[in-house]
Amino acid sequence: MEFRKSLKRIGLFVVATMLSSIVLGAAPKKNPVILLRSGWQVENIGDIAHTPGFLALAEKYIPNAEVIFWPFYHYLPDNEVEMLKKRFPKMKLVQGKLSADGVASTSELAEAIKKSDIFINNSGPATLGWAEATAYKKSTGKPFGVYGVTYGLYGTPEKEMLSQAEFVFFRDTVSLERAKREGIHAKIMAWGPDAAFAADVEDEAKAIAFLKENKLEDGKFVCCIPKQRMTPMWLHAHKNRPFDPERNNRNEAMKEHDHAPMVKAIIEIVRQTNLKVLIVSEDEVEVSIGKEWLYDKLPEDVKQRVVWKSNFWLTDEAISVYKRSVGLFSHEQHSPIMCIGHAIPAILGRWEEQSSKGTMWTTIGLNDWVFDFDNEEDIKRYVPAVLDMVKNPKAAKAKTMKAKKFVEKKQKETMMVVKNTIMSIKH
Repeated sequence: MEFRKSLKRIGLFVVATMLSSIVLGAAPKKNPVILLRSGWQVENIGDIAHTPGFLALAEKYIPNAEVIFWPFYHYLPDNEVEMLKKRFPKMKLVQGKLSADGVASTSELAEAIKKSDIFINNSGPATLGWAEATAYKKSTGKPFGVYGVTYGLYGTPEKEMLSQAEFVFFRDTVSLERAKREGIHAKIMAWGPDAAFAADVEDEAKAIAFLKENKLEDGKFVCCIPKQRMTPMWLHAHKNRPFDPERNNRNEAMKEHDHAPMVKAIIEIVRQTNLKVLIVSEDEVEVSIGKEWLYDKLPEDVKQRVVWKSNFWLTDEAISVYKRSVGLFSHEQHSPIMCIGHAIPAILGRWEEQSSKGTMWTTIGLNDWVFDFDNEEDIKRYVPAVLDMVKNPKAAKAKTMKAKKFVEKKQKETMMVVKNTIMSIKH
């Protein structure tokens, strides 16, 4: 009931902002400028996907808007920039830091802030750009919004700033309800899809070459992604984090428990169908465990129809490969998100160390495709569910399309709020 009320309020807000522009005579800017704080890390193709996802949504629903991408992460590799520029040639990118009193460290950032009409913290975990959003509003008087985040992670002090937002869309209903309980009162607060659902960057040439080299035919293979209980950030070279023995011990203790069902699923797919299995990664630290925790555990006869991708890839190649697969079963969240966005079935495994973002699978109607690996009853259902997905492709596709259409409907509703927020700004 509360979820439906939130969606109703979105519609009322859209109408209200349009009427206020007419009644008050506010002239909407012909070509509004959005300053997009995004790009939380570069070692994970899911985090990377947030940026092209929002850019695609803005292109579709606010085509006259200029979006300036302001990366949060201190390092942005050339291949990611090239990928974004290829798909969004008009995209501008600025670097720099913003002090608490609104002083930019670079002239390009200062100019972007001056030129922009609104600051948007893009999809991701917590509202990592909370400090910049606060400084932006305080120093410019311009509004900010938050698009598709989980609330309450990493001790992020986002509570006060969220209440100052024009809109906050939470990507999971657990975060939305928690925010309400804790007294957050942004003008608009509702559930909204993670921007990565809209990511549509592709690298057809690289994907086709990889599949051909590994004798993987379109529609005749399934993808699979393993994951540590907690990402070993110390293996991300650019983060320069110290080794964490406690996290590492937890990962080692749970690797067999969490991946034995996945190994079993691979074996049964190979032995019960004519499909092959492709083991890939979402985070660069998962490349090696794909071999050690999955491939090396397989019987020799099964290995003959299993391919382990031995190097990391970028979001565009991944999407192009996923689109050619029968489906995906993954312990990571955002590759399944990208799959659903492209009508590819995707099963999700979760556990207590991960945030509440996984509950979005229930919200979009895929509650029987999400599995709690801390619940033994869920684990018992896992292999049969994976087999059912690949053995009954028509039913799986129908379920996927229903979820995709739901997401697209909410994308339109939430982006109309973004658009009408910009329209209501007086110039």
